[in-house]
Amino acid sequence: MANIFSSRTPQQALASLLEHHQPRRLLCVAREPLPALAAYAQAHPHCQLVQASVPLDDPSLLAERYDLVIVADCLEHLPLRQGRELLGGLRNFNTSRLAVLVDLAASEWQLTDFYALALQASERFARDGQVVTLFSYDLHDYKQVPDWLNAKFWANPQNFGKYWW
Repeated sequence: MANIFSSRTPQQALASLLEHHQPRRLLCVAREPLPALAAYAQAHPHCQLVQASVPLDDPSLLAERYDLVIVADCLEHLPLRQGRELLGGLRNFNTSRLAVLVDLAASEWQLTDFYALALQASERFARDGQVVTLFSYDLHDYKQVPDWLNAKFWANPQNFGKYWW
């Protein structure tokens, strides 16, 4: 990843993400409450904000679905295996959209660990010698539709999209 840093702060990037997706149910897994999430929840009373810390104090939180899950300032304090299990579980069972803020230099994580979980590096932020990276996952655009998936390549193009078997 190139050393191109965003002109925004991590809180501004999270606020932009929240405004773009307009989640109704939002889970924040972080050591401390994030100001951008609190401001969003206050401005959008329809949004249910659930705060959790790691290790999860209430395992029942993982039995629910959320429109967006944000993980911040916790992967640096977890063993790599436990962090992978957390992100993989959240991505697979709890949400279709995931955002992760992490300081790679302060953790065991590498870029490839996030790529292996299908997360994309969205933005990098630098301040006072610390570099924080925002990774994101959205099930709806994580893989582009291949060019061969259309009626042109079907044996009976007139039936494309009509029948499921």
